[in-house]
Amino acid sequence: MADAGSDKDRLREIEAKLKGKTLHVYWYLLKANNPVGVREIQRGLNMSSPSVASHHLEKLMDLKVVDKDAYGRYYLTEMVEVGVLQVFTKVGRFMLPRYSFYATFFTTLLILYLAVSYSSLNIFALGFVLAGCVIFWYETWRIWKRRPI
Repeated sequence: MADAGSDKDRLREIEAKLKGKTLHVYWYLLKANNPVGVREIQRGLNMSSPSVASHHLEKLMDLKVVDKDAYGRYYLTEMVEVGVLQVFTKVGRFMLPRYSFYATFFTTLLILYLAVSYSSLNIFALGFVLAGCVIFWYETWRIWKRRPI
């Protein structure tokens, strides 16, 4: 039980500190599949200097979600789902809103329904599938606008 409380406290601390440029650096590391250097992060995020990138990487290291290898490159040690990160899923190098999977499912369902039942469409079935498409694509778009980068 004590571990559950400390985990919640740790997640609250991470959520409190994982904002702004620090969140952008974390997002950049999430999308990268290999360790990255300070200058790569600085250039990738259009930061003014390597010291700014280094400052945010040090904040992430203090949170113990990032570590540094022997070559001075940084990599994620833990994927945390706090704040806006809770509604994204990593697929390869891409971070996709979770609703995009539902939107794709309903869109595929709509296309298959139209292809198979074109001659005898049921207006209620068409309405439900179309409503699912619209709602899930709208929610996907809203979440996509909130992504850190």
